[in-house]
Amino acid sequence: MDFVGAYAPAHLKFLLEGFVVTLEVAFLSIFFSFLIGIIIGVLRYSRIPFLSPVLAVGVETIRNLPLLLIIFFTYFALPEVGVKLDKFYAAILALVIFESAMLSEIVRSGLNSIEKGQIEAARSSGLTYTQTLWHIVLPQALRRMVPPIVGQFISLLKDTSLAVVIALPELMNHAQIINGQNVNYVIPIFLLVAVMYFVVNYSLSLVSRRLEHKHS
Repeated sequence: MDFVGAYAPAHLKFLLEGFVVTLEVAFLSIFFSFLIGIIIGVLRYSRIPFLSPVLAVGVETIRNLPLLLIIFFTYFALPEVGVKLDKFYAAILALVIFESAMLSEIVRSGLNSIEKGQIEAARSSGLTYTQTLWHIVLPQALRRMVPPIVGQFISLLKDTSLAVVIALPELMNHAQIINGQNVNYVIPIFLLVAVMYFVVNYSLSLVSRRLEHKHS
């Protein structure tokens, strides 16, 4: 094991460049999947005729597919129908599709956890269904959803490493390039990569705990 050679300034800079790409992909995927997940979760909770069952089929289908397959689809299959995406955007699209399905189920479960008595009381006081959902149900449900949602965000950050299969220049891709230079770099580099993932993911888990404690 060559720690000195593995942790050369050029290698550290190269890894950080890959980590920046990882964080960019993760942030954009989290942002869009969270918005889409809330919309789909609310629509499924509302039980709109025809629309809700169709969304349920779509969500269950995506949730039971491997993320790797969706990445292959967005990068290799879409060009066959005239939609060619850069590696960066193909990875984001795949993650958004997959994580939106996961988050929508968390949102739907959170909404269903709110006591029916509160909804009936709100409706009897004159609030419309939309007002009840927006002012009574959704705020309480979101507080209950914080831990599983943050947990899903952590999973998403780790899942960005799967984009290595399409050679996205993210952290794992750069780690493999460095490891290819010298077999003695493998353990030091992967240890450093593990620390980088751990620091970000553990920080997210601490934020989740603070938010959960604040709203408990």
